[in-house]
Amino acid sequence: MGIEDYGGGQGPQSDVLVVTTNDVPGFQVQEVIGEVFGLTVRSRHLGSQIGAGLKSMVGGELKGLTKTLVETRNQAMQRLVEQARSRGANAVLMFRFDVTEAADVGTEVCAYGTAVVIARV
Repeated sequence: MGIEDYGGGQGPQSDVLVVTTNDVPGFQVQEVIGEVFGLTVRSRHLGSQIGAGLKSMVGGELKGLTKTLVETRNQAMQRLVEQARSRGANAVLMFRFDVTEAADVGTEVCAYGTAVVIARV
């Protein structure tokens, strides 16, 4: 079953549907494969840390850090999809992110969910 069967997707060449819900309307879970995750840890760039420190004094969005976090989350999600695909899943249910500080040197982002095989009802 390709992503075209879902009527949408998470980007080009995506054949794994990722949703935050427990199910997908119009589809039935045929097999639960299990937990999958994608993990990445990113250190902060010294320049962005200095800029963020200055910006925090006057307020406003920390654009450099926002960009880094978006890239980090996308990488974690990509790794989750790759793991789900390699285990034979065509969907990930109950998708979530967990973000923590990693030993004061960076940010750890973990994307996780339940890999399943779904079929249209």
